[in-house]
Amino acid sequence: MKLNIVPARTGAQWVRAGVRTFFKQPLALAGLFFMFMAVISVLAFVPMIGGVVALMAVPALTVGLMAAAREADEGRFPMPLTLFAGFRGSSQTRRGMVTLGVLYAIGVVLVMGASALVDGGRFAQLYVQGGGITQELVMDPQFRMAMWLSTLLYLPVSLAFWHAPALVHWHGVAPVKSLFFSLVAVLKNTRAFLLYGAVWMVLSFAAGLVLLVLIALAGSATIASVGLLPMALLIAAMFFTSLWFTFRDSFSADAT
Repeated sequence: MKLNIVPARTGAQWVRAGVRTFFKQPLALAGLFFMFMAVISVLAFVPMIGGVVALMAVPALTVGLMAAAREADEGRFPMPLTLFAGFRGSSQTRRGMVTLGVLYAIGVVLVMGASALVDGGRFAQLYVQGGGITQELVMDPQFRMAMWLSTLLYLPVSLAFWHAPALVHWHGVAPVKSLFFSLVAVLKNTRAFLLYGAVWMVLSFAAGLVLLVLIALAGSATIASVGLLPMALLIAAMFFTSLWFTFRDSFSADAT
């Protein structure tokens, strides 16, 4: 396995590849993303341990979405079982994926625990159980501080797990090593990832702007209530599709 250093412009290419590949198989990739969300939600409903089990499943299911993007990019139709590709493979690979899931759950729980020290657990409860955000809650300085603290603390967790599941699944890297290699890969390609994130932010902003224009033209806020969630889910599905390309270009097999 070889780490590749890519130019900054590759970040924009990752976004373009994700959007292009998504529209090659929009029904399949959107359906798999909705399945991903549904599986996480169902697991979270399991009494007592549901939230932790759902977190543990995230790395393996993310590999499934990346595998689906890979198949779509190669001109194949990703089937529903592709979502569970991360749970297949050798026994060593499956153990590695389970270990990653445990480490990810521990990381998120620690982040939420730290935020709970600031606001008494209100942000953590909202994150785990879901629910609406009220204006009163948003205006609360402790809640805002907990939100920013959790964002700051989650960043290194996100970077460490960005490539880790794919490294375990496709390259057979040990779980702890995969976290290190993932963090190094993202930091070595910081400029590409910064552009990658910036382009996704611009696309999200542009989609919201289009929605506002439609609301103004129609003179009705109904469009916002009906269209906001599907639009957000569509962008999220395209984002997850692009993850495969960030991994594909960051690592390559050793030359034989």
